[in-house]
Amino acid sequence: MTLEQRLARLEAIEAIRQLKARYFHACDNKQPDVVRQCFPAGPIDLRYGRIGNFSDREQLLDVFTALACQDHIVEMHHGQNPRIEVQDADNATGIWGLYYYLIDTRRQTVTQLAGCYDDAYARRNGQWLITRSYYEVTSTQIFDLSEGLARVIFAGAAAPVALDDPNQQAG
Repeated sequence: MTLEQRLARLEAIEAIRQLKARYFHACDNKQPDVVRQCFPAGPIDLRYGRIGNFSDREQLLDVFTALACQDHIVEMHHGQNPRIEVQDADNATGIWGLYYYLIDTRRQTVTQLAGCYDDAYARRNGQWLITRSYYEVTSTQIFDLSEGLARVIFAGAAAPVALDDPNQQAG
């Protein structure tokens, strides 16, 4: 690779890191308009397990607003260990680890998830966007805080839906 190609590759990787950081930050800060800007208009392929599968960003935003944009939901998305591969000037893929922490002040529960994102990115009009994202849970801990002490409800891989139903978050 030429120096220019190597520099373009590094710039693409950094732009994708910034994109994913902006997405996580927007999720934590309940900013649907910023989340929207992380995805292209038109078809996308998102598979977020129990949260749902989405073929366009508006479907995602409807669920995000209903589940996450609630005062009793406090979240932290911590992306880590990205492995970003640039295919060409306008396409890339990435694998990310996620440490996710959720406090539900209404139900008095804490959920900690770990998992992995498998993403695809495309550069459109000079801006990198997420076009595909598959998330798989690899570990879960759920705690009940209602009695003043943390009591383990579940610890293992993916919790049964009866214990970890995202629809229970909705306002």
